[in-house]
Parts: sequence; structure tokens; C-alpha cells
Amino acid sequence: MQDLPRLHASPQHAELASGAVLPMADGQAHYLGHVLRRQPGDGVRLFNDRDGEWLAIIDALRKDRGSLRVAEPLRAPAAEPGPTLLFAPLKRDATDLVVRMATELGVAALQPVMTERTNTARINAERWLAIATEAAEQCERLSIPAIGAPVRLPDLLGAWEAERPLLAAIERAGQREAGPAGTIAGWRAGAGPSVQPGLLVGPEGGFSPAELAFLRTRAFVVTVSLGRLILRAETAAIAGLAALQS
Repeated sequence: MQDLPRLHASPQHAELASGAVLPMADGQAHYLGHVLRRQPGDGVRLFNDRDGEWLAIIDALRKDRGSLRVAEPLRAPAAEPGPTLLFAPLKRDATDLVVRMATELGVAALQPVMTERTNTARINAERWLAIATEAAEQCERLSIPAIGAPVRLPDLLGAWEAERPLLAAIERAGQREAGPAGTIAGWRAGAGPSVQPGLLVGPEGGFSPAELAFLRTRAFVVTVSLGRLILRAETAAIAGLAALQS
């Protein structure tokens, strides 16, 4: 069963229930027929966060369209809590990497943040969603991370829930200011695994002095270090999430 391909079934389109026949979403027929060489009668796994995961059978398959007949439940729906990754968008390939890896590392949401040194203002939400969906299919999670609209850093801080920690990855600052508690591992040990914070990662070149000063005026902001080395922005996002989830 584990070797069957996994496909996301958007809960906005139809309910996964025994006997239901669902049209394949865009690209799924090509993927099953031309990439995986599957045929009618072969099995697939369909999933979403509302209905869980179900066994389905390919009912019909043509060049660019097909249908799936839902057979039986495999996995009940379950909550998948996770942190929110807030990051300054990068160049396309680097952003794609962050979206994919963040999904695999269990984020609940991806929030693009516009900072003074953000080097791109272009956000392709459809592309991000497609990458996140493919990553969720691969890593066997049930949910797809929510993707927020771009927001300026001051507006983000102004609207943030005061009782929810926002971990700001600032080069070496956490260790200098707070000792071991200024690392993500140190913060997590004190907060416990049930707390789902936001992780804020700046752009290439880091936050500006004014932004750093502004961050430090917010009581909910916890400055953390990712180690003694200076990481690329995409590496920092991945390393920070891995530390949170470890």
C-alpha cells in the first residue's frame, strides 16, 4: 500500500467517501499516465486534512483527464499543528527550496514578509501552492500549509498575537544576549513542544539596523541564534525549522 502514489484531493472540490467518483485535478492524469505509467484499475492514495487518506482506484485515464473511484479509508483525519515560517522572499530557486523543505518539516503556514532588504517583490502564490502540495504528497502529511499574502514587517509585528512567541533568527544575537536560552533548542526546552511559534528569517544581508531595533521593542519577539556561522537565508530557514521540530 505504501508504494501507491499519493495525490492531494482538494476539500473544496468533493468529499472523499466510499463509492464517490472524482475527476482528476489538473496535471494528475498526465502524472499518473505518462510519468508513472499507471492504468485504469490501479490504486492510488487520496488525501486532504478534512477527510484523511483513502484508497482510490483509477476509473478512467486519458491523455489529460481521468477519474478516480474512492474505495476505503486508510487514515483518519488528524490535526497537524506546526510553526509558521515568516521569511523574506528570495530569488526563485531559493524560495522554491524554502517552500518545499518547510512543508516537509511540518509548517502550518508560510508567510512572506517584506523587509528593507528583501530583493524581490514578486510572489507567485500558485507556484508556492503547487510546490507545497507536491511536498505534502511526498512526505505523507495530510495538510497543505496555508500561504499568506505578502506583508510589511512593521505591519506584521503590529498584528501579531502578543501571547504567541515570534522567534527572530538574528545572526549570533540570541547567544550574545541570552546565553543558551537564545538558541532554538534552549527556547524549546523552556517552552515545551505544544507551543507553536512563528519563526522569522530575514533576507539576504539580514535585517536593517532600524528593523533590528524595532524587533527588540516587541515583548513577544525572542531573538535566537542558529550557531556561530553566518547562514544563507534559505539555509537559515531550513536549519531553524529543523531545530524547532527536533
